[in-house]
Amino acid sequence: MIKKLDAYKLYLGLMFFTSLFFSLIFVVTSLYEASVVGLTGLQLVLVGTTLEVTILVFEIPTGVVADAFSRRLSIIIGYFIMGVGFLIEGLFPTFFTVLVAQVLWGLGYTFTSGATQAWLSDEIGEAQANRAFLRANRFELVGGLFGMLLAVPLGNLAVNVPIVAGGACIAIIALILATFMPENGFTPVRQEERNNWQHMTDIFNKGLAAVHARPSLAAILGVGLIYGLYSEGWDRLWVKFLVDNFTIPSLLGMNTVAFFGLLRVGSMLLSLIANKLVEKRLDINSASAVAKAMIGFTAVLSFAIFIFAFSPALSISIAAVWLVGITREVMGPLYNAWVNQRLNSDSRATVISMSGQVDAIGQIVSGPLAGLVSLWSVQAAIAFAALLITPALPLIQRANRIHAAEDWPMTPANNGVE
Repeated sequence: MIKKLDAYKLYLGLMFFTSLFFSLIFVVTSLYEASVVGLTGLQLVLVGTTLEVTILVFEIPTGVVADAFSRRLSIIIGYFIMGVGFLIEGLFPTFFTVLVAQVLWGLGYTFTSGATQAWLSDEIGEAQANRAFLRANRFELVGGLFGMLLAVPLGNLAVNVPIVAGGACIAIIALILATFMPENGFTPVRQEERNNWQHMTDIFNKGLAAVHARPSLAAILGVGLIYGLYSEGWDRLWVKFLVDNFTIPSLLGMNTVAFFGLLRVGSMLLSLIANKLVEKRLDINSASAVAKAMIGFTAVLSFAIFIFAFSPALSISIAAVWLVGITREVMGPLYNAWVNQRLNSDSRATVISMSGQVDAIGQIVSGPLAGLVSLWSVQAAIAFAALLITPALPLIQRANRIHAAEDWPMTPANNGVE
């Protein structure tokens, strides 16, 4: 009998290797879509919108599956589907196949979103899981760094090689998880109830009830919506903006992949330092402390994107890209911990999936608008993204005030840990 791995160590390893392979892919994806596939600014945004529509449609159903059947199975299925999607994109450079790849990527992602956090919380407890989320961010950053460095020589062979290699490795991760991943803290639905859609509806209703019972959680999800509004315009257009407006230097005799690879490496190294400082100084289990940190990082993020949009020099653009990367890498685990506080096990994956769904709604709403603005000016579309973040500032303050008014201290008796 094959021995299962420790859940905490497996989670950290999973975050390291998935970050490595995703980073390997994402270093070249935007460049590949803009230069090899030849997508326009509008098509680039439509690619992102396709991904987010898929996430919107499947986020809640797959979250319910994780709550009703198995977190472990949901995660395994998700990584396999994502791997296949990236393989398709890297092997077939057409607009249609890129769209198909986004559907598969989005579907696979929803199987892992929420399920991964809920699985770990059930296996080791909520308080330890919240600390693990922040610590795992360092593992992700290191893994991402290795992925970026590996993408440079592979991308010099051909721009699509990192995408194909990363997709194959992500699919292999699913096979490894199927062999070594434990699941001891979760009790699945009885066999005779597994096709009972009423049970699934009950779980979803528990998720809604959790949001209704905690007004602060509803405000937090509203912040997630705003984060979704800005991100599509930035994620899909910043590489095109650099390529179209500046002369990209050739590094070490390699192609453009080397520049973008090293650009991301610099961002990752700085993010590692920032993440370590935040982990030491911030009480991740204090909602008030997390909210105050989110206000500061959100303001810096808006400022950095605005500076990038109007940068007169490549050096300033690089500094702005690094600042955006640092703030986003730190904000991700903070937001996850913010959502994850005081959730009951039977609705945890569903509620966390809701946070993914509101992010998708934000991107779907703003994506086509950013694409239309980009027809006039890619610069204007990026500046517009910077402005879209600003409403999050008063909403974070509101969430913090509501949370304080709830006056619900975190104790083992009421934090959802069994």
